[in-house]
Amino acid sequence: MKKRFDELGIDSALTRTGDESLDSNARPKKAQSFYGTGNDVILVSNHINAGGGDGAEVIYALRNSDALSKRIASELEKSGQNVRKYYQRRLPSNPAKDYYYILRDTPNNESVIVEYGFADSTGDDVSQLKNNWEQLAEAVVKAIAEYIGVPYTPEDMEGYYRVQSGDTLWSLARRFNTTVDELKKANNLTTNSLSIGQLLKIPESDTTTVEEEIYIVKSGDTLYSIARKYNLTVDELKKLNNLTSNALSIGQRLIVKSTPSTSENTYVVVKGDSLYAIARKFNTTVDEIKKLNNLTSNTLSIGQVLKIPTEGSSELTYTVKKGDTLYSIARTYNTTVDKIKSLNNLKSNTLSIGQTLILPS
Repeated sequence: MKKRFDELGIDSALTRTGDESLDSNARPKKAQSFYGTGNDVILVSNHINAGGGDGAEVIYALRNSDALSKRIASELEKSGQNVRKYYQRRLPSNPAKDYYYILRDTPNNESVIVEYGFADSTGDDVSQLKNNWEQLAEAVVKAIAEYIGVPYTPEDMEGYYRVQSGDTLWSLARRFNTTVDELKKANNLTTNSLSIGQLLKIPESDTTTVEEEIYIVKSGDTLYSIARKYNLTVDELKKLNNLTSNALSIGQRLIVKSTPSTSENTYVVVKGDSLYAIARKFNTTVDEIKKLNNLTSNTLSIGQVLKIPTEGSSELTYTVKKGDTLYSIARTYNTTVDKIKSLNNLKSNTLSIGQTLILPS
């Protein structure tokens, strides 16, 4: 969650970064040591429940409304977890106070306890906590981002797909070269129902998504403008994405073409790029780039795909920027997360701003 908040530009802090104990007096004090006691501070206490139940619970402080906890519960449901309830609990000896000390002793903060499931569940909680913890954590991140009005961008998690309008298990199974049964098994689904925004794990045997180029719909886009940009017809674009209408939604992911294996490097132009800056970045010249791409001027457009000369260095370097993930970098440079991790001896998917990565040429 901390990593995702950082990626979204939401300032956050952890009370613990290692396996250490904090007692009931130290924990609230530590929590409020970062940002104080203002009512503009959200405190999330993450828990695994016990007691033989099944499902998630969200408890919120007596001083707060249910708006945040209700949103968290809704996103947890979308992630595939059943939610028992979201509620407040009073201290029996003094009903004016919260039952739980982490809520009671963090005055003014908007404090919530998220119980993600039961460790001793006789249902599917144990399996979900073990296999779907990323989706559960992401659900809380999404809820908080939307609650405080920060634009939410889904994490590009390799091997996962976020359900869009019109998707069915059958169409997704066909798209990812798998079966409905395999999809249901990988995601512990008991029905064929899907909800928009739901995160699905794609069976590992699938390799087709690596070959597909994805475009994320922006404000002002139309099927015609996107099709023209990628040398497709509107009908071809609709067929690629199983679309039955011309309606698009901002943030929707579209397959725009299959990317054949090639020995050439490509680069997608972003805001602020110039031919000189790109040439310098890839250790080549402006003339070489123009020649390879049949360019007659130095003008570039955002989203334009350039072929990059491969002569010279057998490796590229890339400096990590805010919002980057291994998956997004791998997509930009026509490679895979595993290749980048192998080249850089990375043991995890965590990146830091300013980090230099070696990329396959």
